[in-house]
Amino acid sequence: MATAAIGALLGLFGPAQAQDKVINLKISLWVPPAHPLVPATQAWAADLEKASGGTIKATVFPSEQLGKAFDHYDMARDGIADVTYVNPGYQPGRFPIIAAGQLPFVFGDGKKGTQALDEWYRKYAPVEMKDTKVCFSFIHDPGSLHGKKKIVVPADLSGVKVRPAQSTIAEMVKLMGGTNVQASAPESRDALERGVADEIAFPWGSLFLFGIDKVVKYHIDAPLYTTVFTYNVNLNTYNSMSPAQKKVFDEHCTPEWAAKVSDPWTDFEANGRVKMRSLSGHEVYKLTDDQLAQWKKAVAPLYASWAEAVKKAGGNPEQIEADLQAAIRKHGAGI
Repeated sequence: MATAAIGALLGLFGPAQAQDKVINLKISLWVPPAHPLVPATQAWAADLEKASGGTIKATVFPSEQLGKAFDHYDMARDGIADVTYVNPGYQPGRFPIIAAGQLPFVFGDGKKGTQALDEWYRKYAPVEMKDTKVCFSFIHDPGSLHGKKKIVVPADLSGVKVRPAQSTIAEMVKLMGGTNVQASAPESRDALERGVADEIAFPWGSLFLFGIDKVVKYHIDAPLYTTVFTYNVNLNTYNSMSPAQKKVFDEHCTPEWAAKVSDPWTDFEANGRVKMRSLSGHEVYKLTDDQLAQWKKAVAPLYASWAEAVKKAGGNPEQIEADLQAAIRKHGAGI
């Protein structure tokens, strides 16, 4: 009898229990299966299933199978998928707070930057992305400008057609007299190949993954920008979980898991820079101190427009920026 009572107590207070209803999660990614995020997310899902005693199962759908890259936030909100990979910068002005992480020359390191961003955004995500649950946030290794024309100083972008990585880089291009060409990552090679775009803001390893290395030649070797990402969860899905399942799920939405999921991608992008330097037919070049100073001066207005957008959304840009800078200092993630 005593053994049965102990067993019953363990059943009440264990991780996720056999009596919990089995939940089958649809996880939507818009990157191809070869992208490092896919196996990393599959590993996250497998660990979630194991930790939940098999009551939280998941299937990963890469390559925009469930919807377009631009729609992934709304797909999580509306329950088209249960967990989605979101690039907030694909929707300019919608998420102004997290856009602080995609301003030029903020992060110098992908792994440290992910730790800083995730720690900082946990305070603001419930406000800015309140109609989903944000599991974690991360950045890719710093990307740069790549193209058919050698761009050295901001003035070189005048009249140039650029596919921006996200909304802040689009604003930068406009500021410097260029024209923006909107295309998601999977659509970018085609845009460059057809001459719709001349330049692209992109991380290094992904140039090869998406075949963009075949249509560009010149590459600025500087940490120009990073893009912020979130994994968002449908609220009905999360709220339908038992307390035990929620506990397991929350334990997989931590800074540690943000790193486990994104670190392989960071390594992949960093290795892409090394690979590109060794290829013939490509020119990878560093900026001089004077050229870098010109870039930093040219992008300064972006900080003011970011602050204005945050104010319009009811936020305090000074406090938000101070919090971000504190996280960057703590993790040594700056330039």
